[in-house]
Amino acid sequence: MGRGRLRVLLGAAPGVGKTYTMLEEGARLAAEGRDVVVAVVETHGRSATAKMLGGLEVVPRLSVTHRGVTLSEMDLDAVLERHPDVALVDELAHSNAPGLRHEKRWNDVETLLDAGIDVMTTVNIQHIESLTDVVEQITGARQQETVPDSIVRSADQLEVVDLAPQALRDRLADGRVYPAARIDAALSNYFRLGNLTALRELALLWLADEVDSALTNYRAAHGISNTWEARERVVVALTGGPEGETLLRRGARIAARSAGGHLVAVHVTSQDGLRAAHPGALAAQRVLVESLGGTFHQVVGDDIPAALVDFARGVNATQLVIGVSRRSRLSAALSGPGIGSTVVRASGDIDVHIVTHAAAGGRLSLPKFSGSLTLRRRLLGFGLALVGGPLVTWLLVVLRSDESITSDVLTFQLLVVLVALLGGIWPALFAALLSGLTLDFFFVAPLYTVTVSEPIHLLALALYVVNAVLVSVVVDTAARRSRQARRAAAESELLAMVAGSVLRGQDALQALLARTREAFRLDEVRLVGSGGEVLAEDSSPEPGPFPEPVEGKRVSTGSTSGSVSTVPVGDRAVLELRGPDLAASERRLLGVIAAQIEQALEHRDLSATAQELKPLAVADRMRSALLAAVGHDLRRPLTAATAAVSGLRSTEVELSGADRAELLDTAQESLDTLAELVTDLLDVSRVEAGVLAVSIIPLDIDDVIVPALDELGLGPESVELAVAADDLPPVLADPVLLQRVLVNLLSNAVRFAPAETRIRLSASSFQGRVELRVVDTGPGIPGDRRDEVFVPFQRLGDTDNSTGLGLGLALSKGFVEGMGGTIEAEDTPGGGLTMVVSLPTAPSVTEPGVAGPGSAEPSKDSAEEKP
Repeated sequence: MGRGRLRVLLGAAPGVGKTYTMLEEGARLAAEGRDVVVAVVETHGRSATAKMLGGLEVVPRLSVTHRGVTLSEMDLDAVLERHPDVALVDELAHSNAPGLRHEKRWNDVETLLDAGIDVMTTVNIQHIESLTDVVEQITGARQQETVPDSIVRSADQLEVVDLAPQALRDRLADGRVYPAARIDAALSNYFRLGNLTALRELALLWLADEVDSALTNYRAAHGISNTWEARERVVVALTGGPEGETLLRRGARIAARSAGGHLVAVHVTSQDGLRAAHPGALAAQRVLVESLGGTFHQVVGDDIPAALVDFARGVNATQLVIGVSRRSRLSAALSGPGIGSTVVRASGDIDVHIVTHAAAGGRLSLPKFSGSLTLRRRLLGFGLALVGGPLVTWLLVVLRSDESITSDVLTFQLLVVLVALLGGIWPALFAALLSGLTLDFFFVAPLYTVTVSEPIHLLALALYVVNAVLVSVVVDTAARRSRQARRAAAESELLAMVAGSVLRGQDALQALLARTREAFRLDEVRLVGSGGEVLAEDSSPEPGPFPEPVEGKRVSTGSTSGSVSTVPVGDRAVLELRGPDLAASERRLLGVIAAQIEQALEHRDLSATAQELKPLAVADRMRSALLAAVGHDLRRPLTAATAAVSGLRSTEVELSGADRAELLDTAQESLDTLAELVTDLLDVSRVEAGVLAVSIIPLDIDDVIVPALDELGLGPESVELAVAADDLPPVLADPVLLQRVLVNLLSNAVRFAPAETRIRLSASSFQGRVELRVVDTGPGIPGDRRDEVFVPFQRLGDTDNSTGLGLGLALSKGFVEGMGGTIEAEDTPGGGLTMVVSLPTAPSVTEPGVAGPGSAEPSKDSAEEKP
């Protein structure tokens, strides 16, 4: 009996329709003749889900009593005894009651699969173990019930049950996911539109990654090495040379020609890390790759063509972009086929683009040869040849015999090898020529003449030279690698030290300058702006006066330590260095540091600008809201007061005492309103002048709610309060402005709520914020016009044209945003409008990541109805 097959229905959130889809599919399989049973399904009292169970066999549940509470769990033994073809198991992440065979339901599923039973199950993306941290950042709720990724990834069939976020919110508002008592809190917390959108994207990306992994595993299991062009993947090979930017842009254009094309850049590093690549150019090319929407990779391999092709096949690449060789034709002819031709031969079905560029090699330039040994070692090599040659000649002449010619040749050959090991190629060639002439003069007949009578003697001399060259090349290569290794280690240590200084909290610019001065043993380092101002500097304890620098050159000041050179830092600054001359390799590393300094400068400027604009933005937001709204609100009371006074002064109509009293009351009321508005305008002018600011203090919500209700004269017959003030943290707000906001919202809700109904005022905390919700059951506002209620003189949905000027919500929005909060309009479940005011909590009591009272985090996956 083989293992059963696992089919997983994955959802972004509760309510998308996973359980309904599972039951629907179970009914279809049963109709086809399959033996299907419902092992466990959570209906949560939903009639539509219960109705779907009607045509399916349901295995009775097992009742378990734990601490006086009776729990209903899946009866694993009963399902195994029944042994159906297919078992439907809801909520894969469920934790079983204590005392059962397994702790988790997914362990039960594994047992069913081992017994040869096919299983169809459901799980939400928030319960996948590797994603719990991400989900907590999105929703603020920590998931306690999780499923290992390996369980879900091992599924034979994995499907996403998808539903648009707004459609899910509509389903929740209609009461098809949670009971009515939980709808309000759920919509405002876990089921926010942004949360649902992020969870949906997370589910789709996780599934896409699983599909890509499944494709890779399938190709590996079936030994498929050729490319499957499911989508274009363009791999660009980077050497760290100047041609990299050209290759990347060409690769990006190739990828852009096909929908869904992906750009991948790769740099091959030798296993010993000694293959030369300009770190500054490579770092800049990495930034360019990311800006083009691609990814950067670095692989290790001594055989560059093989490593490059293997990587391209590993990522299922369809196109490979490489640059034409920078070697000259003569160099290529002497050293054999280059990387490009080798890659083309090994690429198989991967298309290879060889791109020409400005750094391509010249036609007839000779290959460069430069030794890596020091001048001292080369001089010692010449010295050994000059001293060792005569000594060896004298010794061999003293010991000469008729049969000693072979040992004489080997002795001189040993001398040539020793000179090559010590001094490299030029001393070795000198020793080889000197040894050949000495052998011919002293040991080959006719003696004491430099005469080559036999061709074999010319061959011996040529062998001397060849051996000397081969040994010298080996010595020179070893010396070069040794120097590169020491240099690479020093560069890595320097860059790590610089990065560590910044990460430990030091000022980035100062840390970079300090580490630069220490690493290159400089006396002083200064960063000078384009205008000549010193942006930052670091010096040894007793630096001398800084001489006038010359760009790219050194200015002598009478001592080595007094010379100055400059390194440009972009187009905004210059790095001035005073101290010993730097080698070319050191200047290469200095270019990398200069690029980091440029980034640090840009970051510092952006941070300073942001800090300067932050208070201005807050003040401007407050001032704009007041000016835009209060300016309009001046008209109504001014018109009413003018009309009242004109009526009182009129001689054409004789007014009764009651009429005169009414006109006087109208004028008084209008003038009082004007006085309040003028006060607001004066406050705006004070804010603009910087002498009046919003007074934000830690504030208990009930200290504002009670005065607002008293001001409106509202009691329990008009307002239902759902505020647990003892469980709510203080908020950061201006008490006067917040009270005015509540008065505006409450008055609107009372005015337009149906007769004989109460409005609802609730408060809850969530992720360091407190939300006030004013709920009415009036006509509501169309979703596409909801933002217009915050525009002055708008009367939509919950407002009519008989009272008010549509200014209250515009002022409320300005006040709330001025206090660092937000105000939004939402649908009331069942009809109506809900105004949500969100304010930050006081820092001393903020509890990030913990859902406060009233939040709705679904602890378990739940069955959903399908529309």
